[in-house]
Amino acid sequence: MPVTAQDIREALKAIRLPAGGQSLPDSGRLSQIVIEGERVAFSIAIDQTEAQAMASVREAAQQCVEAMPGVSRALVSLTADRPAGESGDAPAAAQPLREPGNRKTPSPNARAQKIEGVKHVVAVASGKGGVGKSTTACNIALGLAALGLRVGVMDADIYGPSMPKLFGLSGKPKAGPDRKIVPLENYGVKVMSIGFMVDEETPMIWRGPMVMSAITQMLREVNWGDLDVMIVDMPPGTGDAQLTMAQATPLSGAVIVSTPQDLALLDARRGVAMFQRTEIPVLGIVENMATYICPNCGHVEHIFGHGGARDEAEKLGVPFLGEVPLNMAIRETSDAGRPVTALQPDGPFATVYRGIAGALWENLESGGFRREAPAIVFE
Repeated sequence: MPVTAQDIREALKAIRLPAGGQSLPDSGRLSQIVIEGERVAFSIAIDQTEAQAMASVREAAQQCVEAMPGVSRALVSLTADRPAGESGDAPAAAQPLREPGNRKTPSPNARAQKIEGVKHVVAVASGKGGVGKSTTACNIALGLAALGLRVGVMDADIYGPSMPKLFGLSGKPKAGPDRKIVPLENYGVKVMSIGFMVDEETPMIWRGPMVMSAITQMLREVNWGDLDVMIVDMPPGTGDAQLTMAQATPLSGAVIVSTPQDLALLDARRGVAMFQRTEIPVLGIVENMATYICPNCGHVEHIFGHGGARDEAEKLGVPFLGEVPLNMAIRETSDAGRPVTALQPDGPFATVYRGIAGALWENLESGGFRREAPAIVFE
């Protein structure tokens, strides 16, 4: 028989909290339990100061559920979206974000914990889909690797993972001796994606808690080793995944990808505003599909306009990292899993991506963008 949420709650009664010995279900900390086939997802609400102490509870809960008949995988995360109530009461409902001017400065132990071995985490985002964000993220990562940096890519686009195809990778990652997942690697870049775990044509019909749990596990339960930069390919928009990244990860900053036309720039502004609201620096804007040059006659055409992202960066007071032309070679090499920056490292397009990567690295290493891990504070 399929496992039920009640079965899971009963099993979790064996998990006791370190303070007071109360069972996990009786503590009021469990979120809704989401079951999709043989996959289970839920979160455990904690106070931000409890992250280290509750890590063993999260691991025990995951092992407990995965041992149950009918469960192939459990996605369990700790969340500080809501402060835990006193004396085991259910966590209070999350309140709206404070206005920046009224923000209290959190103590250092209230900030998101760093990912072991990772120096910088950079989100590559867009306000809307179809602007070439994933292709740009892939080639920026390869551009950083070409500079001699140790680079990883985490695919946070759960509903539309692109990194396996872009990097020409397939197969399921294996767990190491420490039970952490070992990322796949190609072109000198470590890659982790939900796309490695499911068939290419399987739709990801997951609710918010499962998405957030999957992102948290790919960040913290993967053996990334020592990295100078982790590039996170974000899903388009400003939803659960973005807020999870902002709250659970010490982001060094974000890169916004946009095409030059007004419609895309309107959504790009929302992306910039979201990161600014969560106090994550915008490290720069990239203008993608900026110019088309006919390979036969050399005629230059600005199909989506030109210079819009550069102008927008100037208006918003954020760096402009560069522009990428609209060219068939970029599309063809991406579809083939042989990105242009790796396939033609001395070509004109690889030069463009390396330039963008170099400007990004300079912004990361400059004092103006060095920061502690971000935190969202609730009233």
